[in-house]
Amino acid sequence: LVQKGCQVLLIPAAFTKKTGEAHWEVLMRARAIETQCYVIAAAQAGYLNPQRYAFGHTMIVDPWGKILAEVKEDKPGLAIADIDLSYLEKVRQEMPLTQHARTDIYGQ
Repeated sequence: LVQKGCQVLLIPAAFTKKTGEAHWEVLMRARAIETQCYVIAAAQAGYLNPQRYAFGHTMIVDPWGKILAEVKEDKPGLAIADIDLSYLEKVRQEMPLTQHARTDIYGQ
């Protein structure tokens, strides 16, 4: 994604309570780190229908994996954070993942 110019990933989701509690935060932080992008993860919360409860936990994560803003409650909320593209470039320069990409195996 970095090679294609991606800077921000938008990830809408509706994790169940069980999987959300176990995996949501770590997966969103991992996506930010491995792609060196900001992640804006909008998560549905509460009952989607009588049998399905969505975990919630909307968050914004920086490319180093730090949570910048979050809505932990399982009710409507708003997460707001600054997206600093100069910081994004600093992270990419200090941890140059693209230099280690195996384009001979995985392509461009």
